[in-house]
Order: sequence, then C-alpha cells, then structure tokens
Amino acid sequence: MAGEKLGVKNSSSIVPCFLFVELVIMAGTVLLAYYFEYTDTFPVHVQGFFCYDRTFSKPYPGPEHHSMVPPMLVYSLITAIPTLTILIGELMAFFMKAEGTQEKTIVAADCCFFNPLLRRIVRFLGVYSFGIFTTTIFANAGQVVTGNQTPHFLSTCRPNYTALGCQSAMHYITERRACTGNPLLVVSARKSFPSKDAALSVYSAVYTVMYVTLVFRTKGTRLAKPTLCLALLSLAVLVGVVRVAEYRNHWADVLAGYFTGAATAVFLVTCVVNNFQWAQPAPVPVRAQRPDSVLGMPMTALPCVESPLEKLRDLRSLRSHDHQPYRFPATPDVLIPSHSISSEV
Repeated sequence: MAGEKLGVKNSSSIVPCFLFVELVIMAGTVLLAYYFEYTDTFPVHVQGFFCYDRTFSKPYPGPEHHSMVPPMLVYSLITAIPTLTILIGELMAFFMKAEGTQEKTIVAADCCFFNPLLRRIVRFLGVYSFGIFTTTIFANAGQVVTGNQTPHFLSTCRPNYTALGCQSAMHYITERRACTGNPLLVVSARKSFPSKDAALSVYSAVYTVMYVTLVFRTKGTRLAKPTLCLALLSLAVLVGVVRVAEYRNHWADVLAGYFTGAATAVFLVTCVVNNFQWAQPAPVPVRAQRPDSVLGMPMTALPCVESPLEKLRDLRSLRSHDHQPYRFPATPDVLIPSHSISSEV
C-alpha cells in the first residue's frame, strides 16, 4: 500500500478476528475438554468382559498421583518446557535476524501496535495451547466411545463370579451391575484407549522438537539440536513406558496415544503456523528501464533511420491501395557491350 511506512502494515481485521473468531473457538475447545474430563455429560461405554480374564487381572497400582510420573508432573513439563523453548528461540531469532527479513509491525488503530516478536510468541503459544486441549478432547473422546478396560480392571471391578454364574473362563459378562467396587475407580478403569498422558507428552515433545529443528540455527555444532530433540522425545516415550509398566495402560493404548499426539502436532505446525517461518514482505515491483546505447546516451535520443526495405514495403502497400500494379523496369533481352558502342562512335 502506498500509505504504509517502511516496516509498518495497516490491518483492520486482526482485532475483530482475534476477538470474535479465535477466542470463541479457543473458549469452546476449553469448555468441551472440561466437560469430557470433569463431568459425566458424556457417559462411558460399558464393555463386557470374560470371567477370570488374565488381560484385565493385573493388581491395582493405586491412585494416579502415586505413579512414578504423576499427571501433575506431566502437565507441568508439557507446559513449562515448550513455553521456555519458544520464548528463548523467538528472542534469539528476533535480535539476530536481518533488518529487511523481519515481519512488519501491524497497526490496527491509532493506539494498537502489534510488534512482530509479540505476534509470533502469541501465535505459537496460542496454537500450542489449542493443540493441548484438542489432544485432550481426542483422547477423552476415544476413551468414552470405546470404553476399553485397563489391565487392572478386574482388581477395581471386583465382580462376584458366583452370582454372575461364571462356570468357565469363556463365560462373557455383559451386565452393567457386575462390578461391586468403587464406582469412581470402575469408571476410571474403563478409560484406557488411547492413553491421554502418552498423547499429551508426545504432542508436546513433537511440537517442541519441530520448533527447535526449524527455528534454531547452530553454526558451531551439529550435535546440539539432535541431542536436545532426542532428549525430549525420550522423555515423552518414557511416560508411555511407565504407564505400561505400572499396569495403567496396554501397549496398544500407549501407541494410539503416541499417534494421536504426534499427528496433532504435525498438523498444527505444518498447516497452521507454516513451519514457524517468518512472513517475508512482498517484493517491490521494479519498473523496466530501456537499455542505454554503447555511447551512454538513451536510445530515444538517437535519430531513427528508416531501412530501404521498409520504404519498398510501404510503396507496395500504397500501390495495392490504389489498385494500380507497380511495374519494375524490364531487363533488356540483349546486352550490347560498351566497347562496341564506343568504336562505332
């Protein structure tokens, strides 16, 4: 635009879109995740089980906060590590970036200025937060719809095999009131597929690893970024391994959680934040200039010389318009030598 200053871009849609579109979507996502997690709005599907099924007969490992990786530790790490990484990376990239390759400052009004550094931090952290709640919704929805039991399901269900008529291990029980244990523990033991902790940990790790790989520039060493990325991925995988070792999830549940978190992170990075790249300013169109002559003078200053062929073409066109054929002088059939003429004279 002609009225824009250097490095400044006017935009009248950024504030309305943020207030009436992005905040509304974010609020709806948070509200849906809350209903899945802390209310019984969406009842869990009740699956049956076989009598004396060894797959679900593992000992009860205790409450979630007694785990080696409790949920509070997982949630703290998936919140703190990406936030610090993005803040450090954006500060380094902003101050080490060339002047002409930085994004423009957006002016929405006389008093509203959006610095490119602030815009990138808010955008990346906002998309990351949206991905956390989206991954939580996917994991909780899968658990509610499938109702797959955990490895310690029978230890918390405590079914009365005599009253249920379990004569053999192949007897399948479908009664909803088959469990006599704590109802809260029974409902929690029916939420195994996919593993929510594994999905959140892998989502956080993949999002952070892609940010480190695409944004950080390490000229002095080639092993710093791979080491950091492998450490983050190892921590995420360790969460799923501990869940399986403590009989809180099956391997299939953990692998499904890995896939859910990784797919969400890859989609958001590639399709939403454009691989964390800086938006390059549009190039200024350059007017084409006429080439100068060898003498250093403009071509328009030299006189125009008309070619004899062009004169002949114009003459032919003029004759054709007058409907009179143009006759060229006829060539003589016999040529008389010049020396004979001179001798006669």
